[in-house]
Amino acid sequence: MSRIIGTVSRGLRCPIINEGDDLESIVIDSVIEASKEGNFSIQDKDIVAVTESIVARAQGNYASIDQIAEDIRQKFNDETVGVIFPIFSRNRFSNCLRGIARGSKKIVLMLSYPSDEVGNHLISLDALDEKGVNPWTDTLTETEFRELFGYQKHTFTGVDYIEYYKELIAAEGAECEVIFSQKPKTILSYTKNILTCDIHTRYRTKRILEQNGAEKVYTLDDVLSKSVDGSGFNEQYGLLGSNKSTDDGVKLFPRNSQETVDNIQRKLKELTGKQVEVMVYGDGAFKDPVGKIWELADPVVSPAYTSGLEGTPNEVKLKYLADNNFSDLRGAQLEEAIKKHIDSKADDLTGLMEAQGTTPRKLTDLIGSLSDLTSGSGDKGTPIVFIQGYFDNFTN
Repeated sequence: MSRIIGTVSRGLRCPIINEGDDLESIVIDSVIEASKEGNFSIQDKDIVAVTESIVARAQGNYASIDQIAEDIRQKFNDETVGVIFPIFSRNRFSNCLRGIARGSKKIVLMLSYPSDEVGNHLISLDALDEKGVNPWTDTLTETEFRELFGYQKHTFTGVDYIEYYKELIAAEGAECEVIFSQKPKTILSYTKNILTCDIHTRYRTKRILEQNGAEKVYTLDDVLSKSVDGSGFNEQYGLLGSNKSTDDGVKLFPRNSQETVDNIQRKLKELTGKQVEVMVYGDGAFKDPVGKIWELADPVVSPAYTSGLEGTPNEVKLKYLADNNFSDLRGAQLEEAIKKHIDSKADDLTGLMEAQGTTPRKLTDLIGSLSDLTSGSGDKGTPIVFIQGYFDNFTN
């Protein structure tokens, strides 16, 4: 092997980003300064990943609870609104729900159970089994749910999300009724006007509702898809991907991110002569085995990336080759045989046994997850991630 070190992921610190900052220059300067401080050179196929948060902050893409409420009023007038399938998150949904409630007179809040779509559990599967409840067939009122399962708090946050969401709605002056169901059609027995708040299943939910008699169906990406009273907005994702920013507002998913990544790539090429790939990333896509959360509360892992990050990995499994194709070889002979096999591998390994166990996911989902885990979500202060050697293999 020509070198020992493979993929390296570095979290880079930069100044705190505020609205109007020249983000592209800050990212480029941070990468170049890091290469000097860390004594590494920038190479072709290196990756610069920038968290969506600082892109949106530089853009000033914010909205207030009042602006969310106004959009809800415009869409639903004074109708009872069915708010269905929200995720259980103070950061992701509390201010969105406050805005929805502020713009409504009555909300029927339909919660999925035993968990939301990203894995936050209200109750355990064991509890369902014990009580003989089937969430795919059984609709429960709040009273029935409490009689069966009592009051339970989230494993990590310590929040009873049923009570928490009810209190948020009541504080905004709206009437609230809570029901529990996995079936979109359930809500139609309560109202024909629905805001479906699921993320990755929203198109299916909307289709089912419209096919079964709903009068108005909006998804979260319809809310603030255009500016309301001077608010920020996102044409593609609306409120999806938003986070609580202050007690009275949210930061939205960034807009026009493709222009940002393309400009950073072009300017780095001018300065270094190297073709560096660039992406904007949000939530990674991975599951926590303890809390069971799937993590991906953003609509996509990466809203924008340069063309070199298209596609999926095309890799063979080294241990499979060593145990099967070249099981009679050892040491240098084994290494040489595997290198030759890698160099001559097909452009598409789909279905071949030698590729079993490799990760058939989009590159941007894999790299975005690596970046999210590298930067963390707290006080590390590394919203830029610089990755080297990701596209290397055993032959490099």
